[in-house]
Amino acid sequence: MPRNDVRHAVDRRSFLALTGGAILGLAACSPQSRTVADAEPAGRLPSGAPPPGTELSIAVRTTHLQLGPAGLRKDLAFTVSQWPNLSAGPDIIQGFRAHSIDLAANAGIPPIQAEAIGVGAKIVAVQVRNHPSYVFATAPGSGIRTVEDFRGKKIGFSQGQAQGVVVLRALQKAGLKNSDVELVALPSTQFLTALQSKQVDVAPLGEPTLTKYLSQYAKDGARGVTTEVVDLLSVLWAPDEVLNDKAKAAAIRNFVPLWSRGLVWAWENTDEWIDTYYVKDQGVTEADGKRIVASLHEPRFPVSWDKAIAWEQETADLMAEGGFVPKQDVSRLFDRRFEGLAAKAVPARYRETS
Repeated sequence: MPRNDVRHAVDRRSFLALTGGAILGLAACSPQSRTVADAEPAGRLPSGAPPPGTELSIAVRTTHLQLGPAGLRKDLAFTVSQWPNLSAGPDIIQGFRAHSIDLAANAGIPPIQAEAIGVGAKIVAVQVRNHPSYVFATAPGSGIRTVEDFRGKKIGFSQGQAQGVVVLRALQKAGLKNSDVELVALPSTQFLTALQSKQVDVAPLGEPTLTKYLSQYAKDGARGVTTEVVDLLSVLWAPDEVLNDKAKAAAIRNFVPLWSRGLVWAWENTDEWIDTYYVKDQGVTEADGKRIVASLHEPRFPVSWDKAIAWEQETADLMAEGGFVPKQDVSRLFDRRFEGLAAKAVPARYRETS
């Protein structure tokens, strides 16, 4: 099948149906001046400040909440026109297509899915997470206790999100084939409802959703099944058209260090972050917030992206082997003009150098 036909098939059958056009109504950002760093050589990241009037629409809720208490808002050298409260990969990709989101935070999987359906976008910042981020939550009364028990079960599966690859990697480690289970295509935002209604037997959940679910349904037999599967990458990424706009590229250059510094601030000021994010924004108790934070690990930002690119390629290959996306070279998904920018902005202990 020709590449364009493959992309169309993936788009039609298994991805855009999940987005539901949920965010087409977001206002698109207005075009901005292109006067920044016009003298920079082609392929060089603009070094000057973004010109007055530069705006970005940024879907990175944690940074939005961190800028004020971390004292970083004064360093924002451009205007944020809006902070869409969106994080699911399909929603972000739809926002890119609608020209309503300029920059977003996701796992490493959405950029692979975007490439598969012809949405041009690139990664501009990387955080690595060397420990598991998701736990497989079971439906009440399912009887599942280990990954080996997944055989013959219905698993919530979102191929365009990190949770989808967590499922594929967990099955692979357990010696199970995709055909040994029933993958139920759902966006991750519907996993909770699907577990509650027993539409699926198991689905990967992250915090604080996992805590909310188990606090309500553990008494009915729901449990968490842990694995050693790592979702290595958390990234910032932006559409090609945004990165080709010198003013907006300069604004992103300004934002990336604030993103990494904000994450470090949250790690070093846990009590304030628990109150700001987990309690007031996510609606969990202070005690649960403390338990969640205690299970996390300090943020790490790679100086070199070589390891991240290798992991992304392994993931893309796994998805291609399953027939979910065409084969692709992920190196072109990284805008290496921004490489190491996040790492340089934080103290040495938070830098990944290996």
